[in-house]
Amino acid sequence: MNMNRRQILGYAASAAVTGGCVSALAQTAYPNKPITIVVAYPAGGDTDVLARLFGQKLSERLGQPVVVDNRTGAGGTIGAAYVGKAAPDGYTLLLAPNTFAISPHVLKEGAGAPYDPVGFTPIIQLAAQSLFVIVNSSTGLKNMRELVAAVKAGKITSYASPGNGTPMHILAELFDNAAGIKITQVPYRGSVPAVSDMIGGHVQMMYGTLGPAAQHIASGKMSVIGVADPQRSPFMPNVPTLQEQGFKDADVGAWQALLGPKGMPADVVKLLNTHCNEILKMPEVTARMAAISASPVGGDADRLGRLIATDFSRYGRVVKQFGIQAD
Repeated sequence: MNMNRRQILGYAASAAVTGGCVSALAQTAYPNKPITIVVAYPAGGDTDVLARLFGQKLSERLGQPVVVDNRTGAGGTIGAAYVGKAAPDGYTLLLAPNTFAISPHVLKEGAGAPYDPVGFTPIIQLAAQSLFVIVNSSTGLKNMRELVAAVKAGKITSYASPGNGTPMHILAELFDNAAGIKITQVPYRGSVPAVSDMIGGHVQMMYGTLGPAAQHIASGKMSVIGVADPQRSPFMPNVPTLQEQGFKDADVGAWQALLGPKGMPADVVKLLNTHCNEILKMPEVTARMAAISASPVGGDADRLGRLIATDFSRYGRVVKQFGIQAD
C-alpha cells in the first residue's frame, strides 16, 4: 500500500512537472499575442497595401491579429528606427521598400544614422516593382525626348517624389545626369500625396510605381512615358525603357521586404518566411499584387540579406556622387 502510494505520488509529481512544461511551452509558443507590422509611409501607398494584404493572410495562418501601424516621416527612417529598437521577439516587424537601404545615407552630416539596414533581421523579399516616368496628360508629352525638350524650354521645371533618398529620387538624379538637364525635386511624404498634387496641377511629372497612380492612368489624366528597367515591364509592355529612348545608366528598380529587429530567433524567422512564401503563391494574392504592378519574389532570408547589403553599398555611392541630403 505504501509503495503504491509512493508510486501514485511520483506519477502525480511527474504529471505536474510535465504539465507545467507543456503550459510554459504553450505560453511561449510564437505567436501568442498580436503582431504589429510597421509601415513607414502613409496609408494607401504600395507598401501599405502589401502590409495589409500580408497582414491579413498571416493572421489567418498564425491565428493571431496582425495590425498595420503607419509611422511616417523623415524618408521612412522614423518607422524603421522604431522597429530597429523593438524587442527582437517577432511581434514588431517592418514592411519596407528599398528606400530602407538608402535613407540612412541621405541624412545631413552630423545628424547620425537612425538605424543600420544591414543590422536588421531579414525575413523575406516579397515583391519587385518597376519605376516609371509619369506625367500629367495635359502636358501632351509622349516620350522621354519630348520631356527633355520641355525641360530645356522651361515648360517642365519640377517633379514630385515620395521623398529624399527614395529610389524615385535616385532615379531622377541618374536621369538628369544622363540627359544633361536639371529638374527640381518636390519631395512628399509618400507617393499618394504626390499623386494628389499631380492631379491638382501643382506639379507636372513624377517618378514612381504604378499603384498609387493607376486609376488616374486608366482614366487618361496621367500618362506613362518611360520605365527605368533594363527590360519593358509586363504591366506596361507598350512603354519603352529609358535605355530604348537613348538614356543609359538610369536603371533603378524598387522592392518590398519584410524585416525585423536584429537578433530575431531563427525559428521565428523560418516560420514567417515559410508562411510568406506560401502566401506569395495564392492566386488572390498575386492578383492583388498585380493591381499595384508588384511581382512576387520570395526566397529565403539570406537572399534578402544579400540584397540589402548590395543596395546599401550601391546607393551609398550614388548619394555621395550627387550630394543627396535630407531636408
